[in-house]
Formats: sequence, structure tokens, C-alpha cells
Amino acid sequence: MSQYVSRISTGLAPRLRFPGAHRKPRRIAMLSVHTSPLHQPGTGDAGGMNVYIVELAKRLAAINIEVEIFTRSTAGGLPGTVELAPGVLVRHVDAGPYEGLAKEELPGQLCAFTHGVMRAWARHRPGHYDLVHSHYWLSGHVGWLAAERWGVPLVHAMHTMAKVKNAALADGDTPEPSSRVIGETQIVTAADRLIANTAEEADELIRFYDADPAKVAVVHPGVNLDRFRPVPAPAPGLIPTASGSTSRDRARDRLGIPRDAFVPLFAGRIQPLKAPDVLLRAVAVLLDRDPSLRSRLYVPIVGGPSGSGLAKPEGLQKLAARLGTADVVHFHPPVGQDRLADWFRAASVLVMPSYSESFGLVAIEAQATGTPVVAAAVGGLPVAVRDGRTGILVDGHDPAHYADALRRLLDDPALADRMGTAAARHAESFGWDAAAAATAEVYTAAMQEHRRRVRSHHV
Repeated sequence: MSQYVSRISTGLAPRLRFPGAHRKPRRIAMLSVHTSPLHQPGTGDAGGMNVYIVELAKRLAAINIEVEIFTRSTAGGLPGTVELAPGVLVRHVDAGPYEGLAKEELPGQLCAFTHGVMRAWARHRPGHYDLVHSHYWLSGHVGWLAAERWGVPLVHAMHTMAKVKNAALADGDTPEPSSRVIGETQIVTAADRLIANTAEEADELIRFYDADPAKVAVVHPGVNLDRFRPVPAPAPGLIPTASGSTSRDRARDRLGIPRDAFVPLFAGRIQPLKAPDVLLRAVAVLLDRDPSLRSRLYVPIVGGPSGSGLAKPEGLQKLAARLGTADVVHFHPPVGQDRLADWFRAASVLVMPSYSESFGLVAIEAQATGTPVVAAAVGGLPVAVRDGRTGILVDGHDPAHYADALRRLLDDPALADRMGTAAARHAESFGWDAAAAATAEVYTAAMQEHRRRVRSHHV
């Protein structure tokens, strides 16, 4: 790996330096074709990327970079534009049927989506957008064309990569198609800058896609530290009352969870990639080893089917029944961010047995509330979770190994408390303000280099 990538990969919010960089953009076009920032995370294809786009856009606007987010309309009658926050507009683009269109079918609608983006741009004066920032490979192809047409740089974030996912498929999961691999390879070549969540993701871009190391910048995602914190903010006008109960107790009271339960939580999209079945099997191992735990276990699964999980939307419930754990496993639909923060506070531990994670934003959110994490040692999770300090990383996906990790926390509440305290401190390093500032520097560098390249072509 190049010296450049090594340098910017250190630290939680690297300050990037490029020769001659000076002016940050005034307005950017952000593209999210397949999932809207207005959608509820945990439903359909909405997940961490939605949170990433929303939070990054808001923080960019706060440092005077206006953001217009283009996304596909998924319902009739949606307004053409929605103000998400001051300085952040969401633009709905008609491209294909509103409902019933799977993500795998979206490549056929990219021409229509691109047409909608171009129509919106045509209403403005030249130079309206200083830069295009695309998210996920579908958006990258639209961004590639738009950036060339507008004469501005393209910054792209993969979020997930086909070659990486295919190298670590869960049992029963569907491989990503070759068309996506080809598409991602083209975007890597076309982009002026590639933003990776972690140094490992930067390495994967270089190793799997032959990315130019000088174009890869590492910027860790952030967490909303106002929302995800150990003690929830009081409602406006209310004064918190003193009480002998803890923040976890109060969260459990609000959610209807017994205060004395051991609560290993799964929160996210229900699909083989995220491996919620590993948690269910680990719980079965715990009960097989010690049946007396049955009265103490409360296992919440918070989220909805997504991706290949849509093929068997009831599969997890049926698995719990087969394993004999249906009485301790409780399924809950996706929830809003404030409610999700309560689930994190209520949990004894968040469990993330994923087969692939570009970063693992949920792990940081849970830690920010003071909850330790048991996670697979894959992708960006070793960055998000400090093994042995803020949680436990597990090699592989053997349910028995996850059961061992859960038993450690169950048997040693003092260890769980120490990890929870360290987790909250660790998460404080991942604020979105730092992520936005670092992203703005990537933009500035891309613009400066683009201008130099344009000037050199006219010499």
C-alpha cells in the first residue's frame, strides 16, 4: 500500500493535506439512487448508508456546504423537493415503477434516473454544483456521467463492494453479479477521489479493484453523540428527576423488558449478510449448556427483512422455533433513531456477527450509549470495536464462540460495566463534525486537482 494511504489512514478523523488545496465547494450534488435518506433505517434496503448520508449532509451544511441529495421516487405523489435540514435538499427523481422494484433491477433504470438529474441541473446556471458525491455503485454510474457533463470532480463512496462480499458469503446468500463487479471497477477508474471508511477498506479498493492509492482517502463515519449517549436528553421543558434507577433500567421500563434480564440485542437489516441466525444459534448453545438461563434471557431482534432475506421473511422466526428459543427471542419492527438509542441503552450487549461490514455504524452507536459489543472480526468492525476494551471480537461465525463471549459478559457484570464505560469514551472520538470536516478536505483536494488537470489540457 502506498505511503499516501498509510498516512491518511491513521487516527479517527484524519486531516488530509494536499498541495495547493484552498477553496472548499459551495454546493454539491449527492446521489443515492437505491435508497432514500428519508426512509426508515432497518427497512428494505435502508440501513447505515442512509444514516451516513443524512448526518454527513447536515454537518456539511453546518460548515456552509449546501447539499442536494438526488434519490429515486418510491411512491406516487412525493414532492419534487424536500428540505431535510437547512442547507440540505432531497430531490425525488422518477425512474421506473414506484414500488415493487428490487435493487437488482435498478441498473435498468439508471438512464431514466440520469435524465432526471440532468433535467434538474438544466434549470440552474452553469457552475451550480461544484462537485458530485455518489454513494454505492449504482449512484456512481450516474455520478460519473453527471460529473463529466458538468465539468466537475466525482467523489465516490462504495459503502460495500461486490468482490469483498463474494469473498465472504453467508450460507444461502446470493453472490453479487458480475455486472456489479464491472460497474464498480469502472467507477474506481473514473472517480477523482474514493472515500473509504477504514484503512482496510482502502486496502481492499487497491487490492481488489486496482485503485490508484493517491485517489483513496480514509474518513471514518461518525455518530450522532447528541442522540446516542448513555443518558437520554430530557424532553424540552422537563427537569430530570432523581431516582435510584439507572439509565438502562429506565430504558427497559419504556420498552417493557425485565430489569434483571440479560439482553443480547441484534439491530439491523435481517439478511444472511448480517447473520442474525448466528445470535439465535448462540442463544441455543447457551440454553443447552445451562437451561436455568431461560428465565433470564430476553433476546430482541430489531429490524426488517432486506436483500436476500426478503426471499424468506419468516425464516428467522422459524429458526427460533426449531431451536426451541421462540420463548426468549422477541422480534420487533424497525424503529426511529431515538427509539433505537433506547434499545441500545436497554441492551446488555449488542451482537453483530456480520460476514462483511465496511464499517459497522451500529456498533459505534451502541457503544456511544454505553453498551459493549460482541462482533465478528471482519471489515471495519475491528476499528469500531476495541477488542477486550469496549467489546469482544470473534473470529469466524461459530455460534459456540459467540456463546462463549456472551457467557463472559453474563458471568462478569463488572467486566460488562467496564467495557460499557470504555465504549462510551471510545465512541466520543467518532463525531460527525470531524467526519464532515475531513470529507470537505477531500472535496477541496478533488476540486483543486480537477482544476489543474483542466488547465493542463488547455495549455
